[in-house]
Amino acid sequence: MTTTSPALASPSTRTETLAFYALWLAVIAVMLILPRVFSSGGSLTTSSLMGISIIFALSYNILLGQTGMLSFGHAVYYGLGGFLAVHAINLIGAAKWPVPLPVVPLIGGFAGLAFALLLGWVSTRRSGTAFAMISLGVAELVASSALILRSFFGGEAGITANRTKLLRLFGLSFGPQVQIYYLIAAWTLIALIAMYALTRTPFGRMCNAVRDNPERVQFVGYDPHVIRFIAFAFAGFFAGIAGALSAINFEIANSAYLGTQQSGVALFAAYIGGIGAFIGPIIGAILVTYLSLVLSDLSSVWQLYFGLIFIAVVAFAPGGIAGLLLRHRPLLRAGEIFGVLRAYLVAAPPTAVMLAGLVLGIEIVVRHTIGAADDPVLHPFGLSIDSHSPLSWAIAALLLLGGFTVARLTWWNVARAFDDAMTAARAKGYLA
Repeated sequence: MTTTSPALASPSTRTETLAFYALWLAVIAVMLILPRVFSSGGSLTTSSLMGISIIFALSYNILLGQTGMLSFGHAVYYGLGGFLAVHAINLIGAAKWPVPLPVVPLIGGFAGLAFALLLGWVSTRRSGTAFAMISLGVAELVASSALILRSFFGGEAGITANRTKLLRLFGLSFGPQVQIYYLIAAWTLIALIAMYALTRTPFGRMCNAVRDNPERVQFVGYDPHVIRFIAFAFAGFFAGIAGALSAINFEIANSAYLGTQQSGVALFAAYIGGIGAFIGPIIGAILVTYLSLVLSDLSSVWQLYFGLIFIAVVAFAPGGIAGLLLRHRPLLRAGEIFGVLRAYLVAAPPTAVMLAGLVLGIEIVVRHTIGAADDPVLHPFGLSIDSHSPLSWAIAALLLLGGFTVARLTWWNVARAFDDAMTAARAKGYLA
């Protein structure tokens, strides 16, 4: 058997390797420059929350995307990691142990790992629907315990901590938000590299095999249960790191960390971004975090918009945003992307009109039901619209129905343009 030395590697292989390392260097550069560009307290907090959400979504994707395990209780390990981190901060601060704050996320990670090992062996004996129901039951059990075991969980108020009481590292007190941002960014980068490396190992490939065909894995001599259990432990470890970073950021851990809503955030981020690609949960985490902060200020029913986005992704882009983008990669390489982009530009205006009508209709209905006692004048898109006026209903219906009719025709054109471009790319030797 012959091997190819690095010196004899093909130019295309060297180009791909350089592009790979350039991408990681670009990520590091963005993390370093971001506070210089967006230096306000709100921007730093948002960036910090995005980093935490990225780790949490990627840890969830170890279960769903890599191993095919749909979990409704991943927040258990996120929350327990956060609680142990807060208790560790209080204990270290009171005892004045020489332990700096950057080490605390590792404590949360090992806490998540310990509980994943404790609960995972039974949970991972089954896959599919059975595993999903077991994870949901465990989540409800732990969440209800948070309100009963007040000495550990602090009841509804939770447990607070003061992160500045720990040993200073290089003179950093970790009081200012910019210092916490860099701490979270550093741990995000470490977790990104570790989880990406995990996907490239033989174990990561075996997780994919268990996801696709567990019977065949068992036939070649591996136990799917053991593979699922180890993947579950890794997911719990990284979820614990994310929970600890969240507790450090807010200096509090409460029962909300353990709820099914927190697990739903990870599911939304992973699935909307795309569970089939490593970058998918990263895209989803950034998008979900940003939208949750922006939409919550704009609408009282922002969760409804999240549900609509999730339904749209499941119905029209089951591969998520990353999967949708990756479908265009062969077209880009073959130089056939421009016809598709023109079709997108044509379809964009009527689609935007349809979405505007949908948003306007939802806000009018909400103002008549939930916000009946509020000011009847709405201010969507910078306009003033009287929600009690029949004209407002007519405008919303016209925008929605008219935009839908035209958008449907234009998206047929997009489908034809995409098929033609794919055929041309295939003829040139580029396969999707």
